[in-house]
Amino acid sequence: MVLSDYINTLGQDLLRRYGERVHKLTLNAGFSCPNRDGSKGHGGCTFCNNKSFNPNAPESVATQLETGRNIVGKRTGARLYIAYFQAYTNTYADVAHLRALYEEALAIPGIIGLSIGTRPDCVSEAVLDLLSSYQERGCEIWLELGLQSSFDDTLERIQRGHNFAAYQDTVLAARARGIPVCTHLIIGLPGEERKHNLITLERVLELGVDGLKLHPLHVVKHTILAKQWKEGLYQALDMDTYVSIAADLIERTPYNVVYHRVTATASQDILLAPNWCHKKWLVLNAITTMLHQRQTKQGSAC
Repeated sequence: MVLSDYINTLGQDLLRRYGERVHKLTLNAGFSCPNRDGSKGHGGCTFCNNKSFNPNAPESVATQLETGRNIVGKRTGARLYIAYFQAYTNTYADVAHLRALYEEALAIPGIIGLSIGTRPDCVSEAVLDLLSSYQERGCEIWLELGLQSSFDDTLERIQRGHNFAAYQDTVLAARARGIPVCTHLIIGLPGEERKHNLITLERVLELGVDGLKLHPLHVVKHTILAKQWKEGLYQALDMDTYVSIAADLIERTPYNVVYHRVTATASQDILLAPNWCHKKWLVLNAITTMLHQRQTKQGSAC
């Protein structure tokens, strides 16, 4: 009994399409964020750890990928990789700079594509054209959009600096070019309940989406959310509730949508709550068990 028996995971999707395991290698390419540098706000979202912000990547993209490839390759024997531009807003620069970084990654042997993490309000037509050009070369491309919630009052409450309309516009523009979109959703946001998560999923699916990532909300040190939590203004989600909501969303997701992730972790040195968020496999096994007990799987409730 494994999670991929019940959901369409990215790992299994890539294995089917490439005939062998494909691993993602995470990158910090030194990007900033308009919600930090004053363009839209200062300090970032309420859950973002400001003190972890590093405006300069510790190493070049090529060096990070070479290091990651060597480590993963020795452990798993993998030959194929996707360069995951993860840290902060990875389209927040002029296109010439983006092209240089993306092509630096694609030049590394074994890198078959890019996964670009960004905000819905930072994806220009020029960026989409650039990503489309890589697809035309046969690269695996994913545009990962951090939406978190479809409710504008929630987005304002957590200081996202964009609304749902920005997400709608970007998704439609990306899909018009055939660029796969993976949308990030957070469960446990302040002011939200299960019904909000279900409605957000419904709205995302109506627009069309190719992949999803689910995250529990972490309370980490040096954030606005941490202050709210300490003052009793926010109560962290318990694991049983998270697992139940995640299972609800999975059941309501068509099977052709690829789940890139159904939980996320935070390191124990910065995590304040909930304390189960550093136990990835505990959560994954709980979701698997719940789907098994319900005798359901992804798409069962569509």
